[in-house]
Amino acid sequence: MDSVLTTIGLPIALGVIMLGLGLGLTTRDFTRLLSMPWTIVLVLGCQIVLLPIVCFGLVLLFVSRFDLSPMLAVGMMMVAASPGGTTASLYSHLFKGNVALNISLTAINSLTAMVTLPIVTGLSLRYFTDGGSIGLQTGKLLQVFAVVLIPVVIGMAVRARATAFADRMERPVKIGSVLVLVAVIVGAIAAEWANLPRYIVAVGLMVLIFNLVSLTVGYWAPRMIGTRRPEAVASCMEIGLHNTTLSLTIAVTVLGSTEIAVPSAVYGVLMFFTAAGAGLLLARRETRDRAAGVGGTVHRSTN
Repeated sequence: MDSVLTTIGLPIALGVIMLGLGLGLTTRDFTRLLSMPWTIVLVLGCQIVLLPIVCFGLVLLFVSRFDLSPMLAVGMMMVAASPGGTTASLYSHLFKGNVALNISLTAINSLTAMVTLPIVTGLSLRYFTDGGSIGLQTGKLLQVFAVVLIPVVIGMAVRARATAFADRMERPVKIGSVLVLVAVIVGAIAAEWANLPRYIVAVGLMVLIFNLVSLTVGYWAPRMIGTRRPEAVASCMEIGLHNTTLSLTIAVTVLGSTEIAVPSAVYGVLMFFTAAGAGLLLARRETRDRAAGVGGTVHRSTN
């Protein structure tokens, strides 16, 4: 079940990714949250509360109708509870979103996930299996804390003391983290290669539905309270592109189950294509609205 690639390579990949995130962060990224409080509250509420509830209903449907296994059910709940991924900033930049908002949301989501992800994981294990205490153990929480938060703090400290060096290293670190992550995902999937067709059949449709719901909620929920389009695009990518590296790490290294990691691996591949499609649709919508003279940048003063 375990291999050097998954037990050592995966935490290293996550650590490098979070280090790269820290190299691009300063304290000013957090103060930006003060200028758009209601948008921040709404996005975090969708990420932390709404999506796990929606996912739980979806999982129950697939358990009853399609005989979804308990481990895959737990894995799907971990995807829903994982924070926004670091690639959300890239997609937000490509489709004219507020990248600064993505950086701030990713940072704060990564911190809140240190509490919410173990809680959701533990409750899911308790509900679907007999191992509910695993995700709530203090030692396991500290493992995740060390792997995720410490590299961010180190990256921010390096940037504060050597900004020029941080700027030079940010891109190579991100490229390296992607390469390592791809290798680790391939290794994790290879460990369950014989069962892969069954897993795709079991979770493929569920993952697709949840991903599309995440992207839709991410864009339209902020727009419903009058948030401008750039912030709505940022929210769309932040909520739609989950940090599946985090859920993969916990599944494989903390819970010791590659089966629980399967939904994260499937989601981690699928989301890049669906997010690109969503971005293209939103860009086309903006072009059409501008041609029609429709105001697409409504923004309330309280945000």
